[in-house]
Amino acid sequence: MIEYLVLLTIPLAVYGGGIYFIETIAGRAKPNKVTWLFWAVAPLIASFAAMSKGVTWAALPIFLTGFVPLCIFIVSLFVKKAYWKLSAFDYFCGIFALLALVLWWLTKDANIAIIFSIISDLFACIPTFKKSWTNPETEPVIPYIVGLVSVLTSFAAIKYWIFSEYAFAVYIVIVDACLIFVIIRTKIFAKIILFTNKK
Repeated sequence: MIEYLVLLTIPLAVYGGGIYFIETIAGRAKPNKVTWLFWAVAPLIASFAAMSKGVTWAALPIFLTGFVPLCIFIVSLFVKKAYWKLSAFDYFCGIFALLALVLWWLTKDANIAIIFSIISDLFACIPTFKKSWTNPETEPVIPYIVGLVSVLTSFAAIKYWIFSEYAFAVYIVIVDACLIFVIIRTKIFAKIILFTNKK
């Protein structure tokens, strides 16, 4: 019955995605369109590839990890206040992310698809990682925390520790943890400095 913990990903995904959705409409969150487009595509590919290998419940968090960014990407196209100017670097990462997806299409192998999906997602992540480092105020941290908790539930549903079941989930845990740190690092360091000065 423990595998049904992944059902928690549904309200978690709605909650975390809802926060980012609202922040985007308000113009406080400024999603990088390259990132959010490929954050939608790559996990969706990974989840369908996993399901083609017989993975069931464990694929649900990965599917939602793609569906929620798809919604964010779509709304960012219509909200002018959520505009974030794309640079040549962003497009460069997008090209490599797209290349990884093309290589997946050519292989038609589920495990290789997951590998290329991870590579694609990583290249897509770099622009937002860079933006979060220089402008952390444009990225709300709560959705990433919720996303991290959501993906962690997928480990409860893993029956066989094979690559197709755990690979993308492990990758997303690492990425979310890194983004959370980058977004809140200035606040952490500020509190450390304040605490040190008081001493």
